Order: sequence, then structure tokens, then C-alpha cells
Amino acid sequence: MKIVPSSVQLLLERLRATYTAEEARLRLSRQAERAPERTLRSAREASSANISSLWRQLGAAGVEIAGVEQELADQRTLEQAERYSGNIEAMVGTVKLPVGVVGPLLVNGLNAKGLYYAPMATTEAALVASYARGAMVATRSGGVTTALLNEGVLRTPGFKFSGLIDAGLFVEWVARNADELKAAAEATTRHGKLIALEPIIDNDIVFLLCRYTTGDASGQNMVTIATDALCAKIEQDCPVKPLHWFIEANFSGDKKASYIGLITGRGRKVSASTVIPEALVEKHLHVSIDRMLAYGEMANLGALLSGQMGAQGHYANGLAAFYIATGQDAACVSESAVGFTRMERREDGLFVSVTLPNILVGSVGGGTGMPSQSAALSLLGLKGAGHGAALAEVTAALCLCGEISIMAAIAAGHFSSAHEKLARKR
Repeated sequence: MKIVPSSVQLLLERLRATYTAEEARLRLSRQAERAPERTLRSAREASSANISSLWRQLGAAGVEIAGVEQELADQRTLEQAERYSGNIEAMVGTVKLPVGVVGPLLVNGLNAKGLYYAPMATTEAALVASYARGAMVATRSGGVTTALLNEGVLRTPGFKFSGLIDAGLFVEWVARNADELKAAAEATTRHGKLIALEPIIDNDIVFLLCRYTTGDASGQNMVTIATDALCAKIEQDCPVKPLHWFIEANFSGDKKASYIGLITGRGRKVSASTVIPEALVEKHLHVSIDRMLAYGEMANLGALLSGQMGAQGHYANGLAAFYIATGQDAACVSESAVGFTRMERREDGLFVSVTLPNILVGSVGGGTGMPSQSAALSLLGLKGAGHGAALAEVTAALCLCGEISIMAAIAAGHFSSAHEKLARKR
């Protein structure tokens, strides 16, 4: 009878062939004597002088920097170093990624209207080609219909009390003083608005779900600063004192796939759809509608049985490439890549829709002001104030294009051959 799974068994066999038990213990033991006395010293501001200083320190520490420094700290980066000061610490350079463009993508949205050329930064061959194929088919079908359905970025502080009674009294006080708490939060920002304050009690712990609109910004830092001011107002005025509290109690779904995000949304909730005439499905996707629907039915079952949050093909692919290109917080892909893709046969063709409840994008703030990312937003035509909602709708439309293409490729049996052609054998 096997007790250890075969994969673990193989690992143990490889380790025994490499180390004795004593050698392994020594290799994994603490080595405080090897800790250097000095750590890297760097100014918070990014500048060519501070970048050069860090490279000198790395060289003095024994790091092989020949050729490395020139590649990361190229002349263009050094000339524009100050533009990165609000985005990074201990800056030593920039990393270059290839950027492809998808378009024209015709969007018929409540906020986004017209033809868009979407930049995507990725190292995955076949990705841009796939999204471009989906965009071509959607555009030739009359475009993608998009609508921003809801918005609100969550921050959820948590408060610990001595018991359930105090927790209840605290919630009662919050309800009576909601207007004052709203004023305290909104005093920290010109653009953020506290639109909901919902207490959740778990015995002696209270979570406050603080939901904000954030203008054209993604708003992660904005809502954190606003909520901190709200909590300071509570600490100052509330007669029911918590034993302790924390600015984020891991309830908001920040940078995590969560059910609260799936159901109520965190960021901007957008739905996008198109109807592809049967002739275009067969001509450009090289598959029948019935075959697409058969794949969709099986894929939905797979999502259900494996416990996925939502049911979709690969939102994360398009979101990661688009977020990096346009200066969004790439870590937010972890929550943005949740949602639902649907396919149905309609009288006029194949209906395909996506709904993403957690799109976290901004046309201002964050990394949108960095040189390359600012240029990418300009290419898209959505740089600066007034474009946040449109940017969210284009994001959903781009995800729809990716879903159309990947589902068609798998349904037609072309998924492996496309990657082999565009990636392995290019």
C-alpha cells in the first residue's frame, strides 16, 4: 500500500541522491553570520544620481553589474527618472516589454464610443494575435456593446470589542453618525465619494464596508486615505471604544478573488456583448456555432465542478497585458479576472457576452503618468481626466475579444497548433 503520493516520493528520491540528511540540515540552517552589516542606501526620490548611487553600491557588494546596469538604466530612463518618483522606491532602471496593438476595435458603449487601438504589453506569443482576431470579428459584426453597470471601490476596516453588546452599540453609533463619517472621509479627496457604509457583525468584531466612487482614478490609495480619516473620526468621537482596529481587515477582496467582489463588485462592473453573424463565425473563426456552443457547455461544467469563481476562458491574459501597458496596478488582475462569459444562439447569429464586476482601472493617477504608460493611453485616446468610465468599458470589450478567439480556437481544435506556429516555431 502506497502512503506517500508518487510525486512526493520522486522528490524525496532526488533529494537523497543530492544530499545526506546532515548536508540538508546544514544547507537549510540559519546563517546569521552571513548577514551583511550594511543594507542598500537609497533616497526615496527617483533621479539619475540616486540610480547611479545604487548601482555603485551593488557593485561594491559583489554583484556582477557589467552589462546589466546599461540594460536597466539606459540613457532614456536616466533622462526621465524623476517621472517615476511617485511610483517606486530604490529605483535602478526600467524593464522593457514588447507592446502589441489590437484594433481597430469598435465599441458602442454608454461611455466608450468609436474605434480604439488597444496596447498590450506581454511576452506571450500568440496572445496579441488572438485578441486581434476577436477584435476583427467583433468589429465586423457591428462592434461591441458595453455598459458600466455599477462602481465602487471597497475598503473594510475591522474593529474588535469586548463583547457582542459593545459591537452592537458601536454599529448603532455608526448609523447615527454616518453623515459626519462621510464628511471626514471625503475631506481627504477632491474626487472620492463615500456612497455606502455597511456594518457586518461577527460577535465581538465589526467590519465596516466602506464603498467609494473614485472619479477617473482606480482609487486604491484614495480610498485607503479616506477610510483612515473616517476611522480617526470614529476613534475620536465614538463613546464605544474598540480594543483595537485595523484599516483593512481582509474583507474587501483587495487584490484577491472573492465572493463579495463577484456579487457586489469592487471597482467598476462592466458588461460587454456582441452578436456574430453565422457567416462570420464560419469564415473567420473556422468553426460552427453549434460547435462553439458545445464547447461552452462543457467549459461551464468544468468551471462549476472545479470551483472557479465565475466562468470564463482567460480574462487574466488580456487584463495583465492591458494593465501593464496602460499603467494600472497589475496585482489587481487577481480580482479583476473574475466574471462570466456567456454564449447563446440568436436569430441573427452567435451572442457572446462578458460581465466583469471588478475592473480596477484609471485614466489618471497610479502608473498612468509614467512615460511609456502615458503614451499607451494616448494611443488608446483615453489619457487624462474624463476617461475613467470609458477605459473600463474598453477593458471589458477587450476581454470579450479574447473570449471569442480562445473559445473558437479550442472548439475548432486550433488552440495547440496556433501556439506552436506563433510561439514555438516562429
